[in-house]
Amino acid sequence: MQGSEPARLYVPGRIYKTRIYMKRASPNMKMKKRRQLISLLVLVLCGTVALRAQSGNEILRPPKGAKVAIVVFEDLECPDCARAAPLVEEASKTYKIPVVRYDFPLPQHLWSFDAAVQARYFGSKSPALGVEFREYIFSHQQEITGANPLDETGQKQRLRAASEKFAQAHKLALPFVVDPQNKFANAVRADRDIGTRIGIQHTPTLYVVNNSRTGRPFIEVVDRSQLFQLIDQMISEAGS
Repeated sequence: MQGSEPARLYVPGRIYKTRIYMKRASPNMKMKKRRQLISLLVLVLCGTVALRAQSGNEILRPPKGAKVAIVVFEDLECPDCARAAPLVEEASKTYKIPVVRYDFPLPQHLWSFDAAVQARYFGSKSPALGVEFREYIFSHQQEITGANPLDETGQKQRLRAASEKFAQAHKLALPFVVDPQNKFANAVRADRDIGTRIGIQHTPTLYVVNNSRTGRPFIEVVDRSQLFQLIDQMISEAGS
């Protein structure tokens, strides 16, 4: 038939080359795909922000029976957390509002996770004792860290010694293993996961929260000198 290719005779053993022709994408096609990719990234980003906002609205609430509270994500090895702690305690006593503490040990700190576990142990004896231990550790941070910030073994030994001293002062015996079933460690990890879910990136991160269902349920304290002013504001916006 005119215009048709002649039939090829297959010869066994001969190597045949096959040419593959690929159609090049046009500039318009490339631009379209690029726009689709950008749109997908925007949707993912917006979804992440919305999820964090929803999680924040669920988590950043005062405990039952309170209209307003202070929420703090802290790391017991963090120097700025130690500086913020007295102000948080003062605000709590002044306004008679609770403080909700979340452990958020940072990965670069060598003994903060262990300290949080021990704080949970003392808190299991009484919540007030747990808070007092946290304040005690804040006041002994430099002593525990020591001269070599990379000496993990030495730091954990000094943390243990400080914890034993605290326990003795309160007529308690500190067990050799304070968390044999990992109950306290799992609680610390759960706190850290909550912080990660709502986008916590540094410590301390402070919020003033209220029970409002219509207005703003929480506000981050970026400037700690404004803490009392923000508490007044959240009290005025709290629900009945």
